Amino acid sequence: MRSELSRLVGAEQVLEAPPGSPYNRDATGRREMEGRADAVVLPGSAEEVAAVVRWCYANDVPIVPRGGGTGLTGGALAMEGGVVCSLERLRGVRELEPALWRMLPEAGVSTRHVQRLARENGLFFAPDPGAAEQSQIGGNVATNAGGPHALKYGVTGAWVAGLEVILAPGELVQLGGWARKDVAGYDLKSLLIGSEGTLGVITAVMLRLLPAPEAAIALVVFLRTLEEGCGAIEEVFAAGVRPSVLDFLDAATLEIVAGGYPGEGTGESGGVPRDARFALIAEVDGTRDGALAGRDALTEVFSETAVAIHEPADVDALWRWRDAVNGVVTAQRGMKVSEDVVFPLERLLEGLERFAQIADSHGLSSCAWGHGGEGNVHATVLVDPSREDELEAAAAVGEELFALVVALGGSVAGEHGMGWSKRGLLASQWDTRAVEAHEQIKRVFDPKNLFNPGKKLARYPAHSPAGSE
Repeated sequence: MRSELSRLVGAEQVLEAPPGSPYNRDATGRREMEGRADAVVLPGSAEEVAAVVRWCYANDVPIVPRGGGTGLTGGALAMEGGVVCSLERLRGVRELEPALWRMLPEAGVSTRHVQRLARENGLFFAPDPGAAEQSQIGGNVATNAGGPHALKYGVTGAWVAGLEVILAPGELVQLGGWARKDVAGYDLKSLLIGSEGTLGVITAVMLRLLPAPEAAIALVVFLRTLEEGCGAIEEVFAAGVRPSVLDFLDAATLEIVAGGYPGEGTGESGGVPRDARFALIAEVDGTRDGALAGRDALTEVFSETAVAIHEPADVDALWRWRDAVNGVVTAQRGMKVSEDVVFPLERLLEGLERFAQIADSHGLSSCAWGHGGEGNVHATVLVDPSREDELEAAAAVGEELFALVVALGGSVAGEHGMGWSKRGLLASQWDTRAVEAHEQIKRVFDPKNLFNPGKKLARYPAHSPAGSE
């Protein structure tokens, strides 16, 4: 296999992947989530990607596309063997047209570089998933990644005008394009967005951009109870205010990260207030006058129930604090198990309360944070990785959480994809006919079931598109 692949891309771009290889891991951090790739190939162009796909398809070898390896569900791991196709060498920006508000980066360009290029040209690329320096735009599209600013500006797919992809059995195809209106056919582009490499390999992305907002103002709002916090989120929408961000931290999360909060002083003078049990990070943007008006409107909404409302002078420091939550929580006991789920906004309070009860019933400490304006929760339990009983309890919590999410009308995945860890869960959320259509789409795009097999499965395992037991 390595000899044949070397002929296509060069011997130095074909790697072994022994146990422990970084190409057999992602950011999931779970012991059972280790791939077993037979080889890793690093093509340097879309044409080389197509050649690799053609070889794999002709030889019935699974092919697993990989971006920056920052995923949290095992979506880029070769759990069933095969070839990991890393897009990290596809780093070109083929087109940047500030006057037309658009950019055409290749799949391996980092999210941060896309954001930086947009900003340097007076433009704005809003999607801001975590690990922006490591994550790549192709992976962001493949998972339809989100982030705090998705509340106002949408997830990554909302910014995609078209895609260059490799479809089975190895054909380079363009889906979508720069035309601003196009309803001529089925929206094939959108089928590839969020498909997690199960329908094809994305090699370049046509991105629509926006002029950068003139101003952005952030507020940190502290409230006394979970009920007041969730109520405040609903009040924002009822008041007709449209923030760009409306993130939350529950009491347990706030207690863990309070020491790093970039306020000045203690108590109500600038730090986290002693009686705060819920925090909201709200941001408004637009013109200077529009941002100020939005800030005033939010302040009015929150003023009746808030313990304190801060307007941080150093917004960058605030976001560094927010971005560090994941790591600080993980360090508490050496490991966390976190599930990305979504509750309908009106069921957010119930969802958070019942999740805490589920975790407590299994003897685990829990916390939750996320994108409150969308009901998108990172529901987390803290575990000692050396204790098998706690790992088993965490798995049981996850199963009950997913059942709860479905019962409340939510979604088992909000922005991290389904990957390997959530395979089979979609069947509990969708009607049977919708699940069948999902599987039929897979068969049309990938009749041999070689593109990232085992991922994005609606039913697991006996009713997968390949019919495997």
